[in-house]
Amino acid sequence: MSVTESWSRVMSLLRVHAPADHADLPGPATERMLTAAEERMGISLHGDLRTWLLQNNLDLPEEDVDDEVACCGFDGFPDEGSFFLGIRAMERLYASRSTSCGFDPPDQPDSPFWRNEWIPFLSDQDGWMGKFVDVRDGCVGRWFVGEPTVTGEYESLARYFDFVAETLTRIADGSSPVCRFAEGRLVWS
Repeated sequence: MSVTESWSRVMSLLRVHAPADHADLPGPATERMLTAAEERMGISLHGDLRTWLLQNNLDLPEEDVDDEVACCGFDGFPDEGSFFLGIRAMERLYASRSTSCGFDPPDQPDSPFWRNEWIPFLSDQDGWMGKFVDVRDGCVGRWFVGEPTVTGEYESLARYFDFVAETLTRIADGSSPVCRFAEGRLVWS
């Protein structure tokens, strides 16, 4: 399944089961926005990440951005405590993580906590944990400050979105112990 098909499946599930959350999501990024972000970051986005952002750029409106937190996004999606990043939030977190030598720590090039080839697309508000796309191969990994970074957790962004769709399906059929749909929204317990 392509990233477009996987993300469409996620959006269809939200539209049916959480229409209020679905309605809150903004429209797509533009090629111009993505090109400008790539120039500022000094790296090209992976094709799947670009395709996803051209479907939904999940940046909050400027007036809702909280400068006191490292990352902002739509609360409670895809899970409690983390959220998908839009291009502005990706840039901001990428800038705080990237290093002049290309990886951190500088003396561990084979098992770093962070590489400049990783573009974050999901995070908590502090930027301490989240998921990234490796621009070299499109694999999805995860980081958590203070723990080893996991690369290749999912073979692609499409596979990760398949996982999110499966989670939403479990919530819809009532088999999730930590989340339900109520009044058109995802509600976490």
